Amino acid sequence: MTKKNLFARLTSFLKGNESAAKHNQFTEEEENKIMKIGIISGSVREGNNATAVSKWVMDFAANRTDEGVEYELVHLSDYELPLMGAKVAAEMQEQAGAAIKAWSEKMASFDAYIFITPEYNHALGGALKNALDYLNPEVANKAAAMVGYGSLSVARAHEKLRIILAELRVATVRSTINFSLISEFENMSVFQTNEYHAANANGMLDDLLLWSKALQTIR
Repeated sequence: MTKKNLFARLTSFLKGNESAAKHNQFTEEEENKIMKIGIISGSVREGNNATAVSKWVMDFAANRTDEGVEYELVHLSDYELPLMGAKVAAEMQEQAGAAIKAWSEKMASFDAYIFITPEYNHALGGALKNALDYLNPEVANKAAAMVGYGSLSVARAHEKLRIILAELRVATVRSTINFSLISEFENMSVFQTNEYHAANANGMLDDLLLWSKALQTIR
């Protein structure tokens, strides 16, 4: 019995429903399914620092060679999402609708997420908040990790992001990666990270994969 099947059996047994445990066992197709993790670069600002940070996260994750896991980098700037609730000109409605649909389908395709966000005014960037407002069932009962950067790290933005994701029924892992614009970006623009982030990054990814596998049992 694999760890996935054992987890499902144990969960049902603890709930006093051993018969349900048999129905919760993974099929062979589910056992062999690739877990897809989306690395979401959450800034649309021209020349943003999220691009470099997201590439670092992507390279770090890919170099771990996690078995049965596929990482994909997604740039929010590739989706020209309208402002939620704002009036869209008639000639732009088709384009806006296509962007919303593409964003929804892309996010629904993942089993878990790593959100990269800047910190603006003690909060996450407005573009990422707007993009999250278009989601709900696409991300429900999935797990997420958070990476970010700011002048005083990014802890305040992450705390607000946790609240938003909780409302969307996304479980966020405890460990985050916080980069300082002061000490890890030359002239606040050229990214040059410190090696000590590696241990934290590994712990964050380990938790993300573990939680993602567990949440697969309830989707």
